Amino acid sequence: MSTSAKTPTGILGLDEVLAGGIPRGRVVLVSGGPGTGKTILSTQFLVSGIRTYNENAVFVSLEESKQHYYSEMGKFGWNLTQLEKENRFAFVDASPIRSIPGEVKIGKMTIGKREFSMLSLIEGIRAAVKATNAQRLVIDPVASLVFQYTDKVQRRNAVLDLIEALVGTGGTCIINSELRTAGMERKVQLEEYIAHGVILMQTLQIGRSLVRVIQVEKMRETPVDMQPHPYKISETGIEVFAKESVF
Repeated sequence: MSTSAKTPTGILGLDEVLAGGIPRGRVVLVSGGPGTGKTILSTQFLVSGIRTYNENAVFVSLEESKQHYYSEMGKFGWNLTQLEKENRFAFVDASPIRSIPGEVKIGKMTIGKREFSMLSLIEGIRAAVKATNAQRLVIDPVASLVFQYTDKVQRRNAVLDLIEALVGTGGTCIINSELRTAGMERKVQLEEYIAHGVILMQTLQIGRSLVRVIQVEKMRETPVDMQPHPYKISETGIEVFAKESVF
């Protein structure tokens, strides 16, 4: 298998599991349950890009407010306000698209809420990327947008449209999603088939203990370590123990 140019995540241990990082320009789904650290991991990816690799970043929020997000991430020593002032980081508040009415008028044309939501999101992303010359992007979380589509075919097409738009930015992207079923033997979600890579974050019971476990389920263009590895969330972010396996 040939290896492509990599975008290092900057997360201790994870780049070892990924054989150097995420293939550049790809879209990776980070899926996990509540409290597993999806937002922490993806923000660490962005901040590392700015500080270490001189790659500007965009964070698109579909749920959390800017104030709460900046406050929570500040606990890890990440001053997003300062990075924003330096035009190295942009926060896109996409939460209003969830309260758009059923139909929207654009000139003489009427389009449905779902289609307008996706168009609005894509245009917001493109504008932010252009304004900051961003090379790293995160969407957090995607479920509230995608699950407007109850039909599986429409949902699949919506995810494909979003991924195509993200690839079009030229950046390396992470999409956060809720893991709807946990465990090593679980039902695979639609988004996992479509994304270029999938990283799972779970809290599993190993023996008598609850252990945070991260696993690279797939990653195109590169060989990866697919074993589940323990990780921890500390005051400086996430650390993956690449030398250890939970089984």
